[in-house]
Amino acid sequence: MRLASTKTAAALCGGLLLAMSVPASAAVDAKLLDMLKANGSISQAQYVELQTELAKDQKAQQIAQQAQQETNEQVAAVAKKTNEQSAFDQKLAWAAKTQFKGDVRIRQETVKIDGESNNGGRDKDRQRIRARLGAYSEINPQVDTGIRIATGGGDDARSTNQDMDNYFDKKQIWLDLGYIDYHPDAIKNLHVIGGKMMQPWVSMGDVIWDSDINPEGLAVTYKYPLGSSAELFGSLGNYTLKDNVDGEGVQFRHDLRLTAGQLGSRLALTDNLKLTLGGSVYAYQNDEDSRCTGTSTPCALAVNGNSANNQFRLYEGFSQIDIGGLPMPLSFYGQYVKNNDAVTDQDTAWLLGAKSKVFGFNLDYNYRDVQRNAVVGAFTDSDFANGTTGSRGHKFKVGYDIDKNFALGATYFLTKADFASRTQRDADTNTLQLDAEAKF
Repeated sequence: MRLASTKTAAALCGGLLLAMSVPASAAVDAKLLDMLKANGSISQAQYVELQTELAKDQKAQQIAQQAQQETNEQVAAVAKKTNEQSAFDQKLAWAAKTQFKGDVRIRQETVKIDGESNNGGRDKDRQRIRARLGAYSEINPQVDTGIRIATGGGDDARSTNQDMDNYFDKKQIWLDLGYIDYHPDAIKNLHVIGGKMMQPWVSMGDVIWDSDINPEGLAVTYKYPLGSSAELFGSLGNYTLKDNVDGEGVQFRHDLRLTAGQLGSRLALTDNLKLTLGGSVYAYQNDEDSRCTGTSTPCALAVNGNSANNQFRLYEGFSQIDIGGLPMPLSFYGQYVKNNDAVTDQDTAWLLGAKSKVFGFNLDYNYRDVQRNAVVGAFTDSDFANGTTGSRGHKFKVGYDIDKNFALGATYFLTKADFASRTQRDADTNTLQLDAEAKF
């Protein structure tokens, strides 16, 4: 009886050892089971029972290991796919930070100038097209860049229009913009722009600058908030117009250049009354070497009505007042320009205008008087008085958005000009433009 109890206790100990050894390798568990049977610690029936349990445990362990392996493989596959997607996303990150914008405009234009022949003269009755496409991308949080191409009948800085003429020929495409804009995080609202850029200054009228002109050079712009109701803004730039204009050498001092500076402020006088005030200086260097000195000398700046030997240092004042709280929004704007380096006393220009929106129609009107040498003839508005100085008159503009990003418009210039007609001074110079424009 004592021997049986001893054997039973040994069997139980052996079973406990076997149970504790389940996580071990199958070879060790089977060997231990055989040793227990050999020394008589367990009976044949116990051996068979424990062997069956061991086989079940081994099978369960194999299933668990297989499941773990499959799980690891799935995790590895997901990780690989995630890494591949991450690499792909990084390669296409520029696409997510790049915008494509453009527009197409179809225009019917009629130009009528007193004293000009309507066949072979400066009178026009033509259809024109303008197409522009730009890509604007964030290179990193501190650097943006932009590139735009546009149509144009030539390299005229004042126009991207092209006549629909000449037997369906292909239309020319030009580089219209190409710039880098650096805006450091350390100085908020500071932009350092280089290349061929949008006009970095604020314009309240187009007496000095045609809106299609994109200057080339280096510019700095900055805005400084003054509380919640006011801000200062300014810009400073240097632009090269012609390299080695005097023929004396390639050094910087021999280039025809423009230095431009502007300072202004925006003020919220009340919730419904906002005021913008500012002043600008546009100073040309070496422009005495680009003026017209004879019939065979090309004129770089002094064209379109300017005196042949005119020079330019323009001082501008501008303002705009915006009135809200009315049944319709209303704005009044204006600019005054004086050329301190003009060779005659015909050295001032001014413009006054008003804008509003009534029943969905965008309305804009201004009157201007531009004396002969007040502004640079090469850069003034190309549509007013056929793009000439020594002119005065009215500009009427109306536009209507008939659908999202699609608008119709009409502009009428009712002017008198001293140099638009080749046969008479103070000639009526009237232009009608009818536009259909789609943007995307």
